[in-house]
Amino acid sequence: MSTKRTGLILGLSVTANGSHSAGWRYPGAPADTSLDFAFWRDLALTAEAAKIHFIFFADGAAVRQGADDPEALRYIGKIDQFEPLTLISALAAATTRIGFVATASTTYNEPYAIARKYASIDHISGGRVGWNVVTSWSEAEAKNFNLEASLRHDLRYRRAQEFVRVVTGLWDSWEDDAFRRDQRSGEYVDPAKLHVLDHSGEFFSVKGPLNVARPVQGHPVIAQAGASEPGQQLAARTADLVYTAQQDKAAAQAFRAGLKARAAAEGRDPEAVKVLPGILPIIGRTAAEARARHRTLRELVHPKVIYAMLEPKFGDMSAHALDGPIPDLPETNGIKSIKGQLDAARARGLTIRELYETSGAGGHRQIVGTADDIADLIEDWFVDGACDGFNLMPPYFRAGLTDLLDLLVPELRRRGLFHADYAGTTLRRNLGLTRPPHPAARLAG
Repeated sequence: MSTKRTGLILGLSVTANGSHSAGWRYPGAPADTSLDFAFWRDLALTAEAAKIHFIFFADGAAVRQGADDPEALRYIGKIDQFEPLTLISALAAATTRIGFVATASTTYNEPYAIARKYASIDHISGGRVGWNVVTSWSEAEAKNFNLEASLRHDLRYRRAQEFVRVVTGLWDSWEDDAFRRDQRSGEYVDPAKLHVLDHSGEFFSVKGPLNVARPVQGHPVIAQAGASEPGQQLAARTADLVYTAQQDKAAAQAFRAGLKARAAAEGRDPEAVKVLPGILPIIGRTAAEARARHRTLRELVHPKVIYAMLEPKFGDMSAHALDGPIPDLPETNGIKSIKGQLDAARARGLTIRELYETSGAGGHRQIVGTADDIADLIEDWFVDGACDGFNLMPPYFRAGLTDLLDLLVPELRRRGLFHADYAGTTLRRNLGLTRPPHPAARLAG
């Protein structure tokens, strides 16, 4: 297979106890990684040694699966986890090159606080932080923030559009050279280089300025994962990284092409928007070993976990047989792209159990095989324009991670797809993204 593209981006998408719901039960896997900081520090250092671009931490401010069903809750290994901004501030101090992308909700936060936190961590890390913008879809989260139900889908995305505008405006409160800190003259800051936001909109009234100097990256990298129409609009206007969950190459090609066209229509460089599908690889040194590992994981999933994992996204299926057809459920107020996943699964004749197996990685593709098999798929999608890289999702720790870093990454590097070293010291530089100039500098130019 000839390679026409280089510069494959690889992120590492990690969740407590592995991305597979039975990962914590896999033979030899530790069951207590979720709150073990030494584990996360070692993971970050190991990923940095492999030159992974960034580590991505998904998050939700609630127990989102099984909270209302004690019997299901009993078997779920994804309950306890660090708040990601707290975690990455510590990991940034232990590393030097790898980036960190942390989730923060636009529905249950205020723009000033988010702008300040990410600007602070960008300075702490030397410019290696990214913000994963989410609108928070689960009812469980709403009930933790003085609401009985989630905001309407369209309302959440209108709020998110304004939220991001306010945050980026606050990051531009000061020009890059505003802080003189001249001990001889006594001049600390140049007031002429201060820009007060003074925002008043539909959802927020924020005067500013931010009490942190402009971030090292100008703006920390912005990531977004919405696949609905409003989600794609938000991504086209604001995102540097876009996470997707396609199961086949043609759908991924269409999504990437459509998103880049939207970005161009917004006046942005389409190449400045990097599209990264998620992939959960179950790797073996032989195909038979990979199949055996997959079989073990399947057998370790408790039936109650299947219903509990599906319910927040698709609706309650517990009245239907696991090995029966997928029922026709009404569209929810949560993730609107889920309806498309359900329709596609029903068209393929999948059972509820099979739906779980394809969506158990958040709707991302699972692939079982050798490192060569998985590298073939990655190369095929990347070379044919279905993506700009991948978010790799270790199914379990620690072997599921070391298989990715010790077997798959070297094979991708051998094929000339993946870099041998970081291009620079900031996440933007390593992703091939430009540092946004301050608006005042643009005007002067």
